[in-house]
Amino acid sequence: MATPARFDIVAIGNAIVDVIARADDALIEAEAMVKGSMRLIDAAEATRLYDAMGPGVEMSGGSAANTLAGMAALGRRCAFIGQVADDQLGQVFTHDLTSLGVAFGTPPLAGGDPTARCLIFVTPDGQRTMNTFLGASQNLGLASLDPELIGDADILYLEGYLWNADASRAAMADAIRLARAAGRRVAFTLSDSFVIAAHRDDFDRMIAAREIDILFANEAELLELAQEQDFDAALARVAGGVPLLVVTRSEKGAVAVTGGERTTVAAEPIDHVVDTTGAGDLFAAGFLSGLAEGRALADCLTMGAVCAREIIAQVGPRAQTDLRTLVAARLG
Repeated sequence: MATPARFDIVAIGNAIVDVIARADDALIEAEAMVKGSMRLIDAAEATRLYDAMGPGVEMSGGSAANTLAGMAALGRRCAFIGQVADDQLGQVFTHDLTSLGVAFGTPPLAGGDPTARCLIFVTPDGQRTMNTFLGASQNLGLASLDPELIGDADILYLEGYLWNADASRAAMADAIRLARAAGRRVAFTLSDSFVIAAHRDDFDRMIAAREIDILFANEAELLELAQEQDFDAALARVAGGVPLLVVTRSEKGAVAVTGGERTTVAAEPIDHVVDTTGAGDLFAAGFLSGLAEGRALADCLTMGAVCAREIIAQVGPRAQTDLRTLVAARLG
């Protein structure tokens, strides 16, 4: 039996600074971007697209880091493992995360790639189209892992985006081994359909080997992973391989499946969607916080929905409202 942990969660993810700007559909089409998706770009493309952006807002982001920021706001004990460079954006990212109460001690890299950044175009319908230069974040390797930290958290949370780089993929695989050896649970978020298309064999193997205890996906990612066109068929196929499957469905709400039992909640009402950046990240923050509090799955899903609603009503992936008060008003 695992000993009590110092942290509720330790996450491994991209350490990214987001640049968010408004854009019309014409620009998305002219740049041949797929609205609502994420693509990886190189340094030259990052510079070119940055020049094409209108006035923007810069803030720390990264999927797993966004989730931890939300969990910290909800009072959970959080730690992060991610790679920044020894540069200005790296200092900004580190300050932003630690100021929220998240433990972050991964040493920055000196020389080499700069700190990662994500250029996010937000269209009038609130959809965000992301263009990510991974920079230093993809250089996270085995040396960046803190085995003691991984063993001292109830849940190890892994960001699927990092599965694309060889070094970070090896580090995450080793982190799973360390968490398992310490008797901890492993949560994995699939991040994007393109990640699944590139690494489906790995994910199928991990699920078959029971390396994942909690799997997060949105509806499109679930269909891609299951290679199904019907949601219920995809849900049944994937749920059989993981102890807890959590799927978000935008305006159709969210569902969790464990032990063959399905729990569903509706989406929280919202008057106007401003920016969907970070919606899935904050949903995971609410859900995992509820799980850490020992709440029923319906309450965990509702907490996720409340946090997701708040984040899509603002610009950017870090909550500007008091999430704990909002959750308490909704659930008590």
